Amino acid sequence: MPMIDVVLEFLGGGGLARLSVTELLVLGLVLTQVTIAAVTIYLHRHQAHRALDLHPLVSHFFRFWLWLTTGMVTREWVAVHRKHHAKCETPDDPHSPRILGIRTVLARGAELYQREAAREQTLAHYGHLTPDDWLERHLYARFPMLGVALLLGLDIALFGVAGLALWAVQMLWIPFWAAGVINGVGHWWGYRNYETRDAARNITPLGIFIGGEELHSNHHAFPASARFSSKWWEFDLGWTYIRLLALLGLARVKKVAPPRPVILEQKQTIDLETVSAVVISRMYVMASYAREVIRPVLRQERREADGPRRRLLRRVRNLLTREAALIDAAARGRLERVLERFGNLRTVYQYRQQLQSVWSRQALSQEQLLQGLQEWCQQAEATGITALQEFSRRLRGYSLQAA
Repeated sequence: MPMIDVVLEFLGGGGLARLSVTELLVLGLVLTQVTIAAVTIYLHRHQAHRALDLHPLVSHFFRFWLWLTTGMVTREWVAVHRKHHAKCETPDDPHSPRILGIRTVLARGAELYQREAAREQTLAHYGHLTPDDWLERHLYARFPMLGVALLLGLDIALFGVAGLALWAVQMLWIPFWAAGVINGVGHWWGYRNYETRDAARNITPLGIFIGGEELHSNHHAFPASARFSSKWWEFDLGWTYIRLLALLGLARVKKVAPPRPVILEQKQTIDLETVSAVVISRMYVMASYAREVIRPVLRQERREADGPRRRLLRRVRNLLTREAALIDAAARGRLERVLERFGNLRTVYQYRQQLQSVWSRQALSQEQLLQGLQEWCQQAEATGITALQEFSRRLRGYSLQAA
């Protein structure tokens, strides 16, 4: 008998369940997906961001399941994640690959999480409104490793030697995918629909294998949203689970990303409603600015440039729409050299920065925001740049609801 067959027969045998290797693989996939669902629905969207309410039975099942399969404590996970959002891409971020390096976060993601979770100051500041009942105080938080020990015994009793391998996969699943891949790759590689101030990226448009957490950039753009998908071609499996729970009366969605802005063509007066609509839709506004102003002007400059200047423009294409805080010194130098040579490009880039500053100054009153947006539109329309003028006129039509 070939060695591989011997190994497979060995792993498939033993234990009360007497499952085949194929059955064990399917079971392992199902169990790890339940764990992923518990993390993304209960820990992330429900507990950390309060984007939905869960029925107490569902909430406690997820809490028990995570105690059994990960040993994670709700308060600790929530506190570390909230601090990540509050201090993202700074030295205080618990696991930023831009600060610590991608290799460090991939290889030591679980260690970084444990180190931050052990800081009482982090728990006190960011761990509020998490479970604090008798079970949490006397079992889940007090004996977090008891659950994984019980799972080990249960896996071996049910599946024999193969149960040990199944348990090992269950133990490594979240540290690898969540602490390593999401916290690491999700801030290093992928695409972005919105230019947030952090480096979060969507790893793939199909959020299936990790329950929708693959759409990490969308989440950072709208952190309080229960749905992570944003474009029609993106799929968030976690959101599908939430919708099913809602249909069964076991969940209630509280928050989702704001809808795309309503633009009334006949509305030409910038009022307080315009300001509110623009501020609420600011992620959409900046994405539209990149698509409708920056890129058309860049295409025009490239058409009129000679070979060397055209290549220079191609090198800064993505830098023109990237969040300024994420551009390193070398790239910033390239960008500045291009902006010095191309006047229209420099103008629309500067107006992009000025538009962001309208809502970035949070201390401003509604009247000051109104004045800032009015002045921006007036000055933008006086530049003579067609794409910028048309964008400004559409911005005047932003409304909270259709007429």
